[in-house]
Formats: sequence, structure tokens, C-alpha cells
Amino acid sequence: MALGVKPMSHPLFELVSALESCHIHFTLQRHRPDTILVTITLVGERVEVDVFEDGHMEVSRLKGSESIVGGKDLVYELIEAEK
Repeated sequence: MALGVKPMSHPLFELVSALESCHIHFTLQRHRPDTILVTITLVGERVEVDVFEDGHMEVSRLKGSESIVGGKDLVYELIEAEK
């Protein structure tokens, strides 16, 4: 890289910096070869952002009351339903 030339930033790094500056909890995961999944935890909702290699993003918002809806039996019921 030439002296004085600032490297281009990727939208993933810009998103992570914005989340960190606002002290918003997030995790990074990789489930596909062409994306990084950024899961953002907010009060009353979870936001999933797929950041692609080319920089575009796809966002899903999952809202809920976060109230308790069951216990151990419900967990295993949900697992069985996925088999």
C-alpha cells in the first residue's frame, strides 16, 4: 500500500464500529461462505444482519416480548419438531 493512502473500509467494519461506539451487544458468526452474520441484541428484539462480501446487507428483525413461554419440556418439544 502506498504511503498516505488510507485503505478502503468494508461495511462490516463500519457496522461493528457503529455498534461498539453505541455499546450495543452483538455477535459475529459465519454460516455461509459469502456472508458474516451479525446478530444484534436489543431490548425486545434481535436483529440479524447478513453482510456479504460485496458489502451489501440483508436485515431481519425478530421482535417479541421476551416473556417466558415454557421450560425444559418446551425446549425438547421444539427440538423433536425439527427432526
